[in-house]
Amino acid sequence: MKISDMNWFAVEDYLRHDDRAIIPLGSTEQHAYLSNSVDSILAEKVAVEAAETTGVLVFPVLAYGITPYFTAYPGSVSLRLETYGRIITDVLDSLAGQGFRRFLFVNGHGGNSPGQTTALEWLNSHADCRVRWHNWWNAPKTFAKVQAIDPVASHASWMENFPWTRLPNIGMPSEQKPMSDLDRLKTMGSPAVKDYLGDGNFGGFYQRADEDMHAIWDVAIEETRSLIENDWS
Repeated sequence: MKISDMNWFAVEDYLRHDDRAIIPLGSTEQHAYLSNSVDSILAEKVAVEAAETTGVLVFPVLAYGITPYFTAYPGSVSLRLETYGRIITDVLDSLAGQGFRRFLFVNGHGGNSPGQTTALEWLNSHADCRVRWHNWWNAPKTFAKVQAIDPVASHASWMENFPWTRLPNIGMPSEQKPMSDLDRLKTMGSPAVKDYLGDGNFGGFYQRADEDMHAIWDVAIEETRSLIENDWS
């Protein structure tokens, strides 16, 4: 149930019988030949589809995240760590003030991980609330499915190439790109990252069969839904 399809009267009614909120987190950054909004598209879509049978309210995706290493790529936007932490806190403060008590962040971008620490700090002064942080793409069952299909999977490679993250009339290279040195990447500023990566794919094939992608997606939906429905105590 998307909050964009509701007015405030409906949300007020929802809070009379449920206090759960799902908040997708994404990023706007380079993904090689895929959409710059890959992380946002996937986080919101997995949240909405997982929540569909539960009736739990889903907020719009936060489409900007922490991605300083990609700012040399045109179109990539990075928030400062302090800014991101304040956004997470402000969202939680706003919703808790209205009566929401259980929050599931469905995160689609690894750089956003400091937000989890911010949420845990927030919990120290909100003992009556619960927060779950779900990195949907590397959750145990979903990542196991990815690895079973092809262990060479990374940022902007086939594992993020779904029918809904592709751009029309954009072809993909057919070769398997060698894996980048991820430890080396962590030592570079954004211009050097761009020079090193080139197109932006960290390594692996650029695309696999849609059958493989739908199989991963099915696992991701089920795994995310279990977090919505299972015991929050």
